[in-house]
Amino acid sequence: MRWTNLIAAAVLLLVFLESEGISAARSFTIDYDKNTFLKDGQPFRYIAGSMHYARVHPMYWKDRLTKMYMAGLDAVQTYVPWNFHEPKQGSFDFEAGADLESFLQMAQASGLLVILRAGPYICGEWDMGGLPSWLLKNHGIKLRTSDPVYLKYVDQWLDTFLPKIKSHLYANGGPIITVQIENEYGSYPACDHEYMRHLLRQFKSHLGEDVVFFTTDGPSQRLLECGSLQGIYATVDFGAGGDPSARFAVQRQFEPKGPLVNSEYYTGWLDHWGSPHQTRTTTGIVDSLDKILHLGANVNMYMFEGGTNFAYWNGANGNEASYSPQPTSYDYDAPLTEAGDPTQKYLDIRTLIGKYKKLPPGNVPPPTPKHAYGKTDMNRIATLYEALGVISPTGPISTDYPMSMEDLQQDFGFMLYRTQLKANYTKPTPLFIPGIRDRGYVMVDQKPIGILQRNTHVTLNIDGHVNSTLDILVENMGRLNYGCCINDTKGIISNVTLDNVVLKSWQIYSLNLSKAHPMTLQAIAMTTPAKLEDVPSGPLEIPSFYIGTLPSGPAGGPQDTFLQMPGWSKGQAFINGFNLGRYWPAEGPQLTLYVPAFVLTATKNTLVLFETEHSPCNSSNPCSVEFVDKPILNSTIPPVGDRFVVPEIQQETENMDTIQDFDLIDEDVFEWESMALSELDSSESGASSWEYEVDDPRWVVDGIPDPVDGPEPSTDPVAEENGKNEDNSWLGVAKDIALSAVEIFVYFTSLPVLAWGYL
Repeated sequence: MRWTNLIAAAVLLLVFLESEGISAARSFTIDYDKNTFLKDGQPFRYIAGSMHYARVHPMYWKDRLTKMYMAGLDAVQTYVPWNFHEPKQGSFDFEAGADLESFLQMAQASGLLVILRAGPYICGEWDMGGLPSWLLKNHGIKLRTSDPVYLKYVDQWLDTFLPKIKSHLYANGGPIITVQIENEYGSYPACDHEYMRHLLRQFKSHLGEDVVFFTTDGPSQRLLECGSLQGIYATVDFGAGGDPSARFAVQRQFEPKGPLVNSEYYTGWLDHWGSPHQTRTTTGIVDSLDKILHLGANVNMYMFEGGTNFAYWNGANGNEASYSPQPTSYDYDAPLTEAGDPTQKYLDIRTLIGKYKKLPPGNVPPPTPKHAYGKTDMNRIATLYEALGVISPTGPISTDYPMSMEDLQQDFGFMLYRTQLKANYTKPTPLFIPGIRDRGYVMVDQKPIGILQRNTHVTLNIDGHVNSTLDILVENMGRLNYGCCINDTKGIISNVTLDNVVLKSWQIYSLNLSKAHPMTLQAIAMTTPAKLEDVPSGPLEIPSFYIGTLPSGPAGGPQDTFLQMPGWSKGQAFINGFNLGRYWPAEGPQLTLYVPAFVLTATKNTLVLFETEHSPCNSSNPCSVEFVDKPILNSTIPPVGDRFVVPEIQQETENMDTIQDFDLIDEDVFEWESMALSELDSSESGASSWEYEVDDPRWVVDGIPDPVDGPEPSTDPVAEENGKNEDNSWLGVAKDIALSAVEIFVYFTSLPVLAWGYL
């Protein structure tokens, strides 16, 4: 049978099973008289949850969506990050992990509708709020406004993206019931209604007049005045605590008729490096959710599955005076963990949903299998200097003054700035870089001197002599994703002065760590042996590459695991070429990195670390890392001192009397973090590509373990829920068959690029 025939038959079957005999005409509208959505002409209230496809390995999409469906959810809400799909201007990526259409098909096959938050700005603790950093090459561009320069690129993106989703609208047989335009625009100081009108015209032009478009803002009159627009349905977002009726009362000021909608009901909260891991009690989340559902309101739980900021995709909060980057884990204390495992919060929410609607028959899917691979010995293989010709193959560019990453067409990662001293500095002399973005590792004649940190540590004393080489390795730690200052250029964006004299004549190296393949590093080691005793002892070392091989895994094939790094400081981790993301155990709270099973092979697995500060390795103490079967996201935060510790958001917003028009509804305890932030004053190339070889044995069809099935752990919180509602009906079997057909089709159509990895 041809694949096209198979997928067509599967989709037809799913449509039939969903409708169970209703009219073939599909519609999703608003009944303003009865204050409800209408699905196929019938009153409809959705209970949804957020999952971001860009934060979950595509081979786990089915697993997460199935668990969401089995929790009783009607829909999955997801963001569309523009920069994930257009990493370079005019170069679009909708393959493998960026295959949005496959995700939409899989959601529909899993029994879920889709709420699509289409941007172009999304926030979401994602680098630059989803806007491409290459926009910043246009100096003076006014983001999120009707600036013609900005709108030119927005229109080019929408002209490419929106036609791809039109066939997936509910009225056209797909799962998308509503489409969000922009995101929390009332929290942005521009308040440019012409910009919002322009977006609405573009969305209607591509998708039609009958789509339910919506906006989302905090329940504040001021926020909704700037964030809403006639012709786009206004919704609100808020978390647990207080009286939901009071929050919805603000929505009613802007939408007197229509359904009540909380588009972001916070099940947890986001983390920052150097601050405690954020959690929210299950009891508080469930009790407030019960109140919302009792009102008959529609609700989306943000997040239901948090996922991971692989590679360099994390964002940051702050403004001109503060900077708080987010860690690699986006666990969010959500009902499903970062690794997709059901928690007690999941089970209690599922029980509550069962009070308001019939739950799907069958068992709650178990956690994915985890394996503690054990210790892996690590060997220092090359310093930054020894590997420079590999990770910067084009060499430096010469310029009088430092240039930003964006001006040099680098989006993420690291950049090396180099100059020669023009005088003797025999005493400690202040090096001043107010525009360090975001962390600078300073070396003189290849000797580590200290670390500069954005806003908090911008001066460092150094010494040297005429013609000494001053190197500053600058790390982009994630662009601001929220608030006034998202035009967050990286690198060195100011003059560099030494003893109040401006330093000139710079050489700048764009670094691409994906070039540091294990075989390449081994070749470097053979020509310039990297001896541990060559590494200067002390709190700082030359940034260096380390390599190790994982112990053999379980006989049944690779399983999820977590990389733990006691004694290591800060850097970037790669496994089999897959960029796991940033590690910073010296800062916390995250101590482990999530390793999905699908980035591992059944044979050899190679780990490469780029350690920027200090390793536990020396000639008398070989070093190692450990792969464990449980995450550690809540480590003790080191004391405030010379080490960079980001400020708490709450500390930024405690003095609420300075906020003149902060339209609080009442004094109840309430999740106002997102509103508070809004009131503050005023690449590596190909970062979204995944490039395993097509003939990698991990991608042989017979070798792919079912991400849902697997042995149940002995302490499975789901076990007591299972065995009650097995679905052996013809309807359940038919849905399984249809889902399998869609999955097989999606797999084979994306096989050449399914090795989804950020390099």
